[in-house]
Amino acid sequence: MSRGQAVRTGGDLVVESLAALGATTVFGEPGQHALGLFDALRRSDLRYVGCRTELSVAFAADGHARATGSVTPFLVSTGPGALGTLPALMESRAAAVPVLAVSSQIPADGLGGRRKGYLHELPDQAAAFRDVVKSAHVVWTAGQIAPALAEAWELALTAPAGPVLVEIPQDVLLAETGIPAVTELRVAPRPLVPRAELVAAAADLLVRAADPVILAGGGVVRAGAQAALLELAQELNAPVATTFGAKGAFPWEHPLSLQSWLEDRHLTAFLEEADVLLVVGSGLGELSSNYHTMRPRGRVVQIEADLGKLESNHPGLAVHADARAALEELARAVKGARTGRDRAVAQPAARSAVRDVLGRVAARLDAQDLALERSLLAAIDRALPEQALSFWDMTILAYWAWSAWPRPMESAQGAGGLGYALPAALGAAAATGGPVLAVSGDGGAMYGLAELATLHQHRLDVTWLIVDDGGYGILREYMTDAFGAATGTELARPDFAALAAAFGVPARRTTPENLESDLARALRTPGPSVVVLPATLRMFAPTHLAG
Repeated sequence: MSRGQAVRTGGDLVVESLAALGATTVFGEPGQHALGLFDALRRSDLRYVGCRTELSVAFAADGHARATGSVTPFLVSTGPGALGTLPALMESRAAAVPVLAVSSQIPADGLGGRRKGYLHELPDQAAAFRDVVKSAHVVWTAGQIAPALAEAWELALTAPAGPVLVEIPQDVLLAETGIPAVTELRVAPRPLVPRAELVAAAADLLVRAADPVILAGGGVVRAGAQAALLELAQELNAPVATTFGAKGAFPWEHPLSLQSWLEDRHLTAFLEEADVLLVVGSGLGELSSNYHTMRPRGRVVQIEADLGKLESNHPGLAVHADARAALEELARAVKGARTGRDRAVAQPAARSAVRDVLGRVAARLDAQDLALERSLLAAIDRALPEQALSFWDMTILAYWAWSAWPRPMESAQGAGGLGYALPAALGAAAATGGPVLAVSGDGGAMYGLAELATLHQHRLDVTWLIVDDGGYGILREYMTDAFGAATGTELARPDFAALAAAFGVPARRTTPENLESDLARALRTPGPSVVVLPATLRMFAPTHLAG
């Protein structure tokens, strides 16, 4: 039915609410039940970026939210459309990224498992999301739309941040409404501050420690706690290691920086030997503990916003708090607590210990034939503009970057799913204007090929580096090491450069020798581009299997 400008619907309430909450961009993929949402978009000032699959829609929202530090909404349809976002929402949950999923639903009279036989009908669609998102809310009436979206937005931002879902039936979205236009919605995420007695106890342990060490996790970055971490580390003369999800939490070249070599036994041993190990914004999970081989021998102090992660792997002094609030209070508590003599003695010892650990790591790498891999990572680092964001798929070069990349990066290591890099990068480019770098292997690239059309249509400034080794390279390596042969890892794939050109996206093949110049040229040129590097890479030898 044709609608005049004076007629407003439930769909209008949705887009008005999103704008009132601060959204400027929404990502989406239309579908039959969601048409009321998309019709309302043309009456709003929201920027719409349409992707080609629902998986990419949710990954793009994740990338946009990481780039902005605030909630990013996306719009999808019912059933297959909504369910297609689950892998991406799992990543957002694991990485504490605030994403607001707005899904349509079948007409309200079919909800609750009434089995009316509507297209895309599920007995309980929200049930599929409840173990993935922080909350799943089903709206029943137009009057519930704005309050439900405001509540979801607030929860998405409340530490630990994460994705939320709001479902709205088709008939509610399409129905005319007399509810006044939504112009103001206020949210106030609940601050998660540490208990004073726990801060005091943690400060006492750290001040008395002879060899305190800090392990900073992704919660430090998400909370914006970098300055507080630096202040605390310098006050304590405590070496700092960062997890793979915490790139940028601590200056890479700082004399106290242990960097991110968490898969190296030399760093694992150093963390184990600390008399007090302060773990901030990490649950000490599989990757952060060198595959659960780390066994701290001293006291552990753990600051974590996710209650379920506190002491989940190691007992210790558990501080349930946002990383920034806790680190700021800790820094104040320890300031001046050590005498000048103590500080003068501790500083050179700590810095010498850091140099020793990094020297041992470098010697272990030097003993392996890994010049190609190390040179490629260095070339990418030199080619990427200083403030440009980068997004990495689950691929060998990304696994190298987790340990060796010296600057902030975003990857899908939270949930470990393929296909993250390109759509997340286009989401970030929509937020920042670019340039943004995406890095994929050829296996992961196959998930995102359709988004070349999105890049071209919206002229997003993303350069996509595809490392083509003819298959799932890391799985090939794992299986060969474990079983002597690989199965199911070899892949037929297209000519990526020719395919990109068919989408109207400039592309070139490069070589390891020319990667830096070709990539730098692509990143300097506004708009989308693809660089294809045929190369077979290897990982450094693992240390967690020793013994």
